[in-house]
Amino acid sequence: MHVESVADIARVHGAERPDSVAILFGDRRLTYGQLDERSNRVANALAAEGVQPQERVAFLDKNVPEFFEVVFGATKLNAVLCAVNWRLAPPEAAYIVNDAEAKVLVVGQDLLPMLDAMASELTTVKKFVVVGDGGTHESYETWLERHDSTDPNVAAGPDDVAFQFYSSGTTGLPKGVMLTNANCFSNVEANNDLLGFDADSVCHVVMPLFHVAGGFWGILGLYNGIPNVLMHEVDPAQILRDIQEHRVTHTVMVPAVIQFVLMLPETADADFGSLELIVYGASPISEDVLRRAIEVFGCDFVQAYGLTETAGGCVILPADDHDPDGPNSHRLRAAGKAASNTEVKVVDAETLEEVPAGTVGEILVRSPQNMIGYWKMPEATADTILPDGFLRTGDGGYLDEDGYVYIHDRIKDMIISGGENVYPAEVENALMSHPGIADVAVIGVPSDRWGETPKAIVVAAPGAELDEAEIIAFAKSRLAGYKCPTSVDFIDTLPRNPSGKILKKDLRAPYWEGRERQVH
Repeated sequence: MHVESVADIARVHGAERPDSVAILFGDRRLTYGQLDERSNRVANALAAEGVQPQERVAFLDKNVPEFFEVVFGATKLNAVLCAVNWRLAPPEAAYIVNDAEAKVLVVGQDLLPMLDAMASELTTVKKFVVVGDGGTHESYETWLERHDSTDPNVAAGPDDVAFQFYSSGTTGLPKGVMLTNANCFSNVEANNDLLGFDADSVCHVVMPLFHVAGGFWGILGLYNGIPNVLMHEVDPAQILRDIQEHRVTHTVMVPAVIQFVLMLPETADADFGSLELIVYGASPISEDVLRRAIEVFGCDFVQAYGLTETAGGCVILPADDHDPDGPNSHRLRAAGKAASNTEVKVVDAETLEEVPAGTVGEILVRSPQNMIGYWKMPEATADTILPDGFLRTGDGGYLDEDGYVYIHDRIKDMIISGGENVYPAEVENALMSHPGIADVAVIGVPSDRWGETPKAIVVAAPGAELDEAEIIAFAKSRLAGYKCPTSVDFIDTLPRNPSGKILKKDLRAPYWEGRERQVH
């Protein structure tokens, strides 16, 4: 197999195994030949809409096979797939589509109300295409049928951008993470052997495709030319059924989803005999949940630590380090060791000087997986990627004497709730528009279900009468549900240092008291 770009995955397998199943989605079966042919039609349809090489094509839907058709169609033009989080509020999604300067937006039928709410704000989109019944817009199937199935064969190089995923920053403005063909395949080459795919493997794509954890896992399965069982959205009971019905061998789940599956009564009698490997990551996992998962699922486990900015996992805790009763059982608490193509060091977050083993600092990563930068944000790029090529993760932790990375705390204030990144500044900005709120800080507090959830600590404006339910409802009218506080405390004044910075460590301390780490 000779694959040099993301688009080549469809081309090569379409030629070499056209009748093999690429994607199983409910009752639908899409072969590699069909995936190649339909993505050719997408490419020609996009070209007819004026999409040029390295321009962005936006996709807004839950997990559907059409996502991969658009990925390969866009990259066959050397255009860029911009995946939009369907859980966002309409103004948030509109900002991303506009920022990407997308000419075409492909949207799912179920999300038409969201499109209606933001359509008037979209300044660059010339064409709306709807997966399903398009209503007043052209349907995806009609759009494809109007165009030729010949591959346009536009050249794409290793340094050309293939994906643009959005990762919000502490400023609250989403940042477009530009990932090239080389970034994608550096990940594949570094981790593929470790994952143990073979001709009989069946890949389960559970997580949202707008995340690297879902989108790149699906790309990895397709790269290997095996069947990929695609879930529309996370459903623990359906995960159980899929594993047994399709004899799934490999899957990725965030810790919260693993925990949900373990909680199902029917899990006790489920047949996990086909499972060979579960990859987990995106947020910390408690040792108790991991031990139970190893016992119940009876397969190998691999942890992958990484960021959107590192095209996914670049620090790996291999299966051999998942022995709960072995001499190195303490490594269950580690994120892992640097992948074969990655260097990791820990530095003082202020001076950027390397610190000794066992000393907590900011984790830095240098890898060919590292993004080339943030779209249209040179200053943010320069702040994140240092001149020597190391990328600042914003995560605090330490390296032990054996080179294992342990996550200790976050240098930035990001909260990871059920695998979703929540940036307090963004939530605070939304809450500060409430006339009754004089000041507010948002912190992460422990949650047995989600790992952690946002808590708002509010200073009421003089004379204002506020209650928790009202503030949460206010947040939900402006933000995606997972970003909203699940609880609210009231305080007279927020603690700040002499320069005015809120002392969030002091605010978090009572809620994390007695816990080894300041992440769950």
